[in-house]
Amino acid sequence: MALGAIISLFLISSCSDPATVGIELAPGNNQIGVVFEEFELPAQVVLLDSFNTTNQSILVVGEEVDSFFGKTSATGYSRMSISTAARPSIDAVLDSVYFSFNILNVDGVNLDQSKSYSIHKLTEPIRDTLYYNFDELSYESSPFSSGEIAFGEKTDTLVSFQVDEEFAEEIFSKMQFGFEFKDLFSFRDYFPGIAVKAREGDNSSIGVGLGNSTGLKVYYHNVGDTASTVYNISTASSRSFNGIKSDRSGTPTEIVKEAEKSYDVGPKVGMKSMLGMVIKLDTSPFDAFLDTLVGITFNQVALELGEIENQPDSQIPPGSIVIHFTDASNKILETPTGIRYSVQADGQAQVYTNQDGVIVPNTNAPTALIYDSENRNYRQYITSHVNALFRGQLTRKDWLLYANSPTSSGDDFTKSLRQFVLDKNKVKVKVIYSKTR
Repeated sequence: MALGAIISLFLISSCSDPATVGIELAPGNNQIGVVFEEFELPAQVVLLDSFNTTNQSILVVGEEVDSFFGKTSATGYSRMSISTAARPSIDAVLDSVYFSFNILNVDGVNLDQSKSYSIHKLTEPIRDTLYYNFDELSYESSPFSSGEIAFGEKTDTLVSFQVDEEFAEEIFSKMQFGFEFKDLFSFRDYFPGIAVKAREGDNSSIGVGLGNSTGLKVYYHNVGDTASTVYNISTASSRSFNGIKSDRSGTPTEIVKEAEKSYDVGPKVGMKSMLGMVIKLDTSPFDAFLDTLVGITFNQVALELGEIENQPDSQIPPGSIVIHFTDASNKILETPTGIRYSVQADGQAQVYTNQDGVIVPNTNAPTALIYDSENRNYRQYITSHVNALFRGQLTRKDWLLYANSPTSSGDDFTKSLRQFVLDKNKVKVKVIYSKTR
């Protein structure tokens, strides 16, 4: 009786016409019935433990505010490297100094309105250690360079900001006469690095590519020259990291205090990259569903999230989400060698037999939920995974949804502030199976 109540709670609808659910059966086969069933997976949010953001080759810089995640501030920190070119001569004349940005991506609202960014000199060094997403360093309160950009439809661009006149004269003088430019170590004693910040209230973020295109460009000429010479102080080959601050006061997520603890934050759930907030799915409804089945063949099983809440076209949600395994620890489970466990792609082996003859989960072909911008939802087939559960090849685990691509060379989740929010009742498993004779 209790089992029947559980089943009735999760099963929402059924039908026998395969055309209505997007599957066609070959005529003349021995299947006598096709059933469509749908059930929800309970969802909560989890704040992951802090993670390494050192040397990601991109600075995440932004100020965002919304009603679910609150205020999020991201600051990019980087050392700088001096040019191997000859220093300006004693009689050289300074023309101008600019700070250039190589902006790789833009995300946010009202991008046709100007967004402001500032570059500050660090007052403490970036050390040869690992830095995490909640780390920060001190920097001068007044920037040595700042400016505004109206992006419009541009999502990548090169921009240059004028440098403060006093700072320009100081650094040019040291280039000419000072021991500060004798070598890289002397330079970094004088200039530990930069902190790049966005303006509060701009509600946007950028990804700044590190390298020769991002840094100081000092233009000068020698007496008698008709053209300027440029001396570069760039972020190429320089240690960097990204730090984040989060104030969730007055929002549903303000109760999320501890890392690696699951929280029920009300009727909605959400995910925000670099903040480390992910969605945990309770997969126990699979037990109630699979225990009722016998003599069936799974035709299709899909996991679907959404539709997600409306957000501007310029505020892009993550493109894909990996479905990682977790348990009561609320950590992403890993193999002894550090490979993360996840749902494997449909049609791929979900398990294999290791050298000790033990059947273990496969890790070679992780799948991902893919975002459909037209329907504003995430979807992926998990037929092979559910079939492995049904046959007892896999032990069911809960899932942590993590915004990354299985084919990415890095970790997209740690390199942006992309986000989305959706109603908890829009996390569904949709199943088509056939009853056999």
